[in-house]
Amino acid sequence: MKLKRKPKSAFVQPISCMMLSIITVMGISPSVLAVSGQVSLHSPEQDAQRQPQKIAQFSGTDSPERSQLLQQANALYNQGDFKGAEENLRTFIKKFPEDAFGHFQLGNALFEQKKSEEAISAYREAIRLQPKYALAYNAIGMAYASQSSWQEAITEYKKALEINPNYGEALTNFALALWQTNKKDEALSSLEKAINIFKAQKRGEKVNQVERILREIKTSDDPSVS
Repeated sequence: MKLKRKPKSAFVQPISCMMLSIITVMGISPSVLAVSGQVSLHSPEQDAQRQPQKIAQFSGTDSPERSQLLQQANALYNQGDFKGAEENLRTFIKKFPEDAFGHFQLGNALFEQKKSEEAISAYREAIRLQPKYALAYNAIGMAYASQSSWQEAITEYKKALEINPNYGEALTNFALALWQTNKKDEALSSLEKAINIFKAQKRGEKVNQVERILREIKTSDDPSVS
């Protein structure tokens, strides 16, 4: 199938079967899938690469109650019960209101329910509590991307990368947002950086995913590709 680039005035590029990213570091992993130029949420059940989630120990001290509540939330989330996970996490936050990770996980549960604005608020609360929270900035970018708010997404991805320049998922997301705003060269550069980072981290599946995206973007303007 030939991929045709939209005019400069159009901000949705027709890239098929492209995954924006999965947040795989320490916890629940929202992701976004762009298919035929549209962005939609991608649940864990649809993700063949889903792995059991680990609990992040962002707080200085942990407690059995904290661990148990987070484990329950993660179990509900991984079963696809995002509403149940949300309710569990709201209970958790009442008990541990200063726990940045709890707010981050609540954002993930809201994101999967397509409550993007609420998710962004939860992620921002996590950042208020932990300013150098690159994962949360990346997640906010993904929430904006799910609304096709590409410039806002780019701003958040940049913040994540300022904190962690070697954040491969954020580089990949950043590249796709750049592509949506017709910045192909910058998008390619960001993807190449992400590939090198994933290679250094020996994350072969991520390397393959990003290389596929890179090929699609490189050939999208090539009239010989069909």
